[in-house]
Amino acid sequence: MSIKTLTAILLSIALTGAAGAQERRLPGQSELRLSYAPVVHHAAPAVVNVYAAKLVQNRNPLLDDPIFRRFFGAPGGGGNQLQRSLGSGVIIDAAGLVVTNNHVIEGADEVKVSLADKREFEATVVLKDPRTDLAVLRIKDGHEQFPVLEFADSDALQVGDVVLAIGNPFGVGQTVTHGIVSALARTQVGISDYRFFIQTDAAINPGNSGGALVDLTGKLIGINTAIFSRSGGSQGVGFAIPANMVRVVVTSAKTGGNAVVRPWLGAKLQAVTSEIADSMGLKRPTGALVSNVAANSPAANAGLKAGDLILSVDGQDVDDPNAFDYRFGTKPVGGSARLGILRGGREQTATVSLRSAPATPREEIVIRSRSPFSGVKIANLSPALADELQLQNVDQGVAIVDVDTGSYASNLGFQRGDVIEEVNGERISKTGDLERLAGTPNRSWRIIILRGGQKISAVFSG
Repeated sequence: MSIKTLTAILLSIALTGAAGAQERRLPGQSELRLSYAPVVHHAAPAVVNVYAAKLVQNRNPLLDDPIFRRFFGAPGGGGNQLQRSLGSGVIIDAAGLVVTNNHVIEGADEVKVSLADKREFEATVVLKDPRTDLAVLRIKDGHEQFPVLEFADSDALQVGDVVLAIGNPFGVGQTVTHGIVSALARTQVGISDYRFFIQTDAAINPGNSGGALVDLTGKLIGINTAIFSRSGGSQGVGFAIPANMVRVVVTSAKTGGNAVVRPWLGAKLQAVTSEIADSMGLKRPTGALVSNVAANSPAANAGLKAGDLILSVDGQDVDDPNAFDYRFGTKPVGGSARLGILRGGREQTATVSLRSAPATPREEIVIRSRSPFSGVKIANLSPALADELQLQNVDQGVAIVDVDTGSYASNLGFQRGDVIEEVNGERISKTGDLERLAGTPNRSWRIIILRGGQKISAVFSG
């Protein structure tokens, strides 16, 4: 039975059931034989298991101090521990490109991919995109045409559509579960920067991360990424990254980029509260309110002003800033987008050019010297990096782009997105400034950082 035939039969039965909901009868033999097997047979070979391993050094920064070691008789180093993570992935190119969740392979020294037929291959990381929690891998030494899943248009999904989730939950092996689309455009789920998820009740468990969510045509509609659970297991509330967002990341990987290129608006947006909606004469809170516009940005060139309310992007409704980020972020760079806005009670349109944010050399550095910054990766700020880190009203200086898990800096509370403004009274303008100061022995450290628009002062002894 073909996939299209199965879909038609299921739809026919659903419509018949709706018309005669009170009718009870013994199902016929042909109905008993209905199965999702044709869909699974088509999709499952393109879903893989992803194994990642990372060597972590158990090390106390105090052991770097020879006086501490001599006084306490402590050894000079610590043991190493191998940490492993397990997830799933989807082959999206016959040459061996695999998409998975970034959190599955983050920090891994070794990544392996296991196909549905049990063959294993080493894989290299082609691109990581923490903003969407997606990563693209390439299968090494794969001299064949691998099975792939085609992308569906995730914007065409409707609540109630039947979906299948395929992955490797708890490491038991490839598993298929089914359910429906429970909700669309979930924007209040704080999993990644782009909060716009498909919600499903198909059983998703640890190990399903990076696996496929497919429709009844066998096409990829999303990458399973998270669950809401009080027990650690599936409770019928799972979330998937829409295929249209996945497509953007995959396209960047195919073009050889090491980062995803997205259009830049250059404006700060805020959610519309009930009070704001009443003051603007709206029937309900909706849209993304412009609160600030950067000079010489696409938003400024399009004539956007503080107080404008963005209601749509190319005719697609925008309910809140997260929905705008998704709609705008999935547009290809080049060309333009038409924004529907409300200004002074009148609906208007504004045409915004789709161009990336200006970038300068990041000059990334990982601080390893004995200091409160041990374990942070820093980079020079630019409008592009500020947009990536979701920073507002700051595009110069030095920002933390990553913090090693278990490092001294991590234990002290430093976070990705922190902007280092000052150390021991000296202004930090570029990464070299912080590297030099971090390498200077000090008994105490006076540090000023900018986090979430607020300045934080801290003093560390060391």
